[in-house]
Amino acid sequence: MIARVWRCEIAVDRGDDYDMFARERSLHTFQAHHGFRGAAFLGRGPARTVLPLWSTTSDIEALERSVLYRKTVDAIMSAGFILRVEPALTAEVL
Repeated sequence: MIARVWRCEIAVDRGDDYDMFARERSLHTFQAHHGFRGAAFLGRGPARTVLPLWSTTSDIEALERSVLYRKTVDAIMSAGFILRVEPALTAEVL
C-alpha cells in the first residue's frame, strides 16, 4: 500500500469551507479511482494534511492524469482558501 501525503496552509477563517470541500469533493474524487484504499483529512487551523492510501504507485499516477482529479484540483485552488501548497510525497506503508 502506498500513502500520498499532501500538505497545505489555508486561511484560518475558511476552515469550514476547506473541510466541506474535502468531505464532499476530494473524498468522492478519490473514491472514483481504481486502487483507492481510504483517506484521512488531518489538521485544524491553518495547517492541513490529506493522506489518501492507494494500492500501487500506478494508481496514484492514474489519479494524477485523470480529468476528474484535475478538475478537483482546479476547483480547490480557485476557491480561495488555499494559501500555500507543499509538493506531494509518496511513501510505502510498512
